[in-house]
This record gives sequence, structure tokens and C-alpha cells, in this order.
Amino acid sequence: MKYEMIVLDVDGTLLNNDKIVTARMRATLIKVQQMGVKLVLASGRPTYGVLPLARELELDKNNGYILSYNGGQIINVQTGDLLFEKRINPEMIPYLERKTKKEGFDIFTYHEDAIYTNNASNEYIIREAELNNMHIREVECFAEAVDFSPCKCMIVSDDEKALVGLENHWKRRLAGELDVFRSEKYFLEVVPPFIDKANTLSVLLEVLKVKSENVVAIGDGVCDVTMIQLAGLGIAMGNAQESVKACADYVTLTNDEDGVAVAIERQIISEIRPTEIPLDKLNESAKHALMGNLGIQYTYASEDRVEATMPVDERTRQPFGILHGGATLALAETVAGLGSLALCKPDEMMVGMQVSGNHLSSAHEGDTVRAVGTIIHRGRSSHVWNVDVFTSTDKLVSSIRVVNSILKKQ
Repeated sequence: MKYEMIVLDVDGTLLNNDKIVTARMRATLIKVQQMGVKLVLASGRPTYGVLPLARELELDKNNGYILSYNGGQIINVQTGDLLFEKRINPEMIPYLERKTKKEGFDIFTYHEDAIYTNNASNEYIIREAELNNMHIREVECFAEAVDFSPCKCMIVSDDEKALVGLENHWKRRLAGELDVFRSEKYFLEVVPPFIDKANTLSVLLEVLKVKSENVVAIGDGVCDVTMIQLAGLGIAMGNAQESVKACADYVTLTNDEDGVAVAIERQIISEIRPTEIPLDKLNESAKHALMGNLGIQYTYASEDRVEATMPVDERTRQPFGILHGGATLALAETVAGLGSLALCKPDEMMVGMQVSGNHLSSAHEGDTVRAVGTIIHRGRSSHVWNVDVFTSTDKLVSSIRVVNSILKKQ
């Protein structure tokens, strides 16, 4: 498989203009993770504000990562481990506060689930708090209240010209100590030196031993340019600025047209064949789901055949020590589900519709049964799979039919 990782900006890229993940987007991103591609959310938002999106996209089940604060932190969503962090020297906070007061600007930073600011009534700060589901803590003396090392500070003003002037001044004055850039016309971000999405992404690639040419990066803003240029395939959103599009290998549709999903379906999913699906990663990602709880493990996948095993133990046996029929049906649905998932076109999704089985003999506790699924009908709107379940001595236990409905993504 050529691409091993997808790195996504959040606002203006993953989320549409209503700030939601569409059903098509969620289905596509979960599918590509199930096929073994690692997903990273790279955002200027604080970690606290990105975590709910990461869980919605099942990064916690598929060993995904958050790159937050525009590169200030890297978090493994599944384990909660902090892999990288760089913070502002707290000795710089009084200087930042004095300068912003002198210019008549507002200032804020993030800490756990709160935003610390000198002005809780600022509309942009209120919007930022709502966006990240954080509460606002107004403080009289910002430098005294911020008794921690923040990942970044934000300067806020409606006076864009004055904000540009401060940005240019600080780029000269603070060079080597802090970096500054405008992420919005009303926001000036102050971050530790050499922090941007590409630099921090390079750290993650080194940890995971992934080459940059095996990475897809998608974004819409100026802050995304460096990671778009670093990636083997850099994609700009249709709603991106022209300067961002000029740096990309490919321009997809806008964030209101599921541009990320369209790009992934065309550039990645359509290129992955069932035989290329890394079954070890798929098994690992499903260990906390039903198949993991039943001990089911995929062992083979091709265009028309999928195999898996399941132990007969306390999880899958009846009280008398023989294989439970319900567990057998779950095994069959698991096998047929992967088969249909792999066969779906990029703009399709699979939904289980019907399962019926004939139980012909028994398997006993201590054995491991093997399911062999073969597709017997591949239509435009449905797939029909025959799944035979055998004991370790190749005795046929059950013969099961599974019907999956194939739907177009909305």
C-alpha cells in the first residue's frame, strides 16, 4: 500500500461550515483506518477541543494521533500518551501581556478545559470557547494567573493593520525565542520557536518509522502549507486560498462538498486491493469491538474470499461447553462484512441486512473454528456471501448466508 498515513487539518477541511463531520466523511475515514491507514488530526485547536472529533472518527480504536496547537503537542488517542510537547517559557508571559495592553489588544491562552483571558466578553474569544467546548476564566492580571507554561498564546484584535504591525515587530524582536503568525485576520498566534505542523509531523514520522512520501496531507489554510509540501501527496481544499492551492499536488472539492472524503476515495481507497489490507492492523484495531471480545481474528482476504478464526472458550460456548450458535453467526457476519467492505467502490458503504444459518454439528470448548466466506452474488445494491464454519479437524459445523446491502454515500 503506497500511503500509510493521512494528516488532516480540522476547521475548513475535516469539518464543513456548520462545524460538523458529515456521515460520508465519517464512514470514509473509518473505512480507510480499517484498511490499515493511520489517521492524524493536525489542528491549531487545543488538544481538549480536538479529542471529541478524534473519538467520533474512532482514532481511539485505530491507534490514531492528534497534532494539536499547530504542532505544540502530539497525543496518541488510543493510549493517551504524550509523544511530543513544546511550551512557551512562562517568563515571556509578562512581556506579552504588557505589549498587548499597550496596543489595546486582548490576550488568551488554553489550560485543560479553560480559556484564560483578560476579556471574557470578546466575541472572538467567546466563539473560540464554544468551538472547543471550554469555559472562559477572566483574570485581572493575565501574567499572574498563567502560572503554567502554555502551548501558545493568542492576541485578538479587530484592527488587522495594527495586528500585522505587531506581528512584524515580534518577528524581529522575538526571533529565536518565540514564533508569531496570523491564523485569522483577528488572531495573532504566539508559539514556541520552530513549531509548525510540518516540523512536528516530522517528529511523529520518525517515531512511527513512516516515510514522508507515504503520507497524504490535506488542508485549507496558510498554516497547512508546510505539511502539504512535506507529504508525498499534498492536497488543498477547494475553499483554500489560492496561495495554498499553488503549493498542493492536487485540489479537491470544498469542505461543504465532502472534499476530504472525495479525495481519499479517489486517491487512496480506490487503489487498495483486498490482498493489500494489513490484517494484523485490522485485528489490532478491532480488539475492543465485538470481534475482539469474541477472539475473532482475520487470517486471509482476497477479492472473493475472506477467512477468520474464533476460539471456542468461555466467551463463545454454551453452558454445556459447545460452540454457541449466536457466536457462529457473529463470526460469519464479521467475515462477510470485511469482504463487502473491501469490494465497495469509493462512493459506497456497506450495511448488514440479513443472516441465516444451518447448524450441522458441534464444536467443543478448547477447539478453534475457522470460517471461510466466499461471495456468491455481487450486485449493484447487495452482496450475498456463503460462510462455512469448520472445526480444527475440518468438520463442517455451520453453513451460513449473509446478505449485505450496498448503499451510495450521501
